[in-house]
Amino acid sequence: MSTGTPTTGHTTVVAARAAWSSVVRTGETLTITDLHGNQAVDFLVYDAHDTSVRYSAPDTIHAQGNIFLTTGSVLMSNEHTPLMTVVDDEVGRHDTVGGACSKESNTLRYGHHTWSQHACVDNFLAEGARYGLGKRDLVSNINWYMNVPVEKDGTLGIVDGLSAPGLKLTLRAERDVLVLVSNCPQINNPCNGFEPTAVEMTIGVTG
Repeated sequence: MSTGTPTTGHTTVVAARAAWSSVVRTGETLTITDLHGNQAVDFLVYDAHDTSVRYSAPDTIHAQGNIFLTTGSVLMSNEHTPLMTVVDDEVGRHDTVGGACSKESNTLRYGHHTWSQHACVDNFLAEGARYGLGKRDLVSNINWYMNVPVEKDGTLGIVDGLSAPGLKLTLRAERDVLVLVSNCPQINNPCNGFEPTAVEMTIGVTG
């Protein structure tokens, strides 16, 4: 089950390192708030009625002509149809290429002593299982608030985030969607300032 802690109305505080999920209906908004700053939020989205239709990084990057997401960016499916649109962004740039941390990638990057550390893939698998999703349903994800600069030679970096306490981004659902979130538990690189913290999810309506 989700380890987020419900607060008031449609707002949930997702604890550090925890998973969260929800169906967001057509026209509803999902606002993600970086409560303490410098916290990466790994994100997957599926058609709520047919999860074989899901977020596609290649389609999204192609549609935007940009590897970074911000206000106006449309999250595209593997059928090249819109799932959600970023309607407001107080940070200005979010990652589409860094992927989700896993026990395997932690071991490769940081050493075998990290094998037992909880990772985003674990969160996605546990939360996705509630909806019948498994490992084959995990695709390249979005990393909200994560700062992954790309050098001219194609080298990727993971550096201190651009966010700050209280900064928000808001997405509008273009159809009924299932959202899976891993509030990233990574402690071996600066994506969370080496200290994962809580974030907030608010489902609302437009207009």
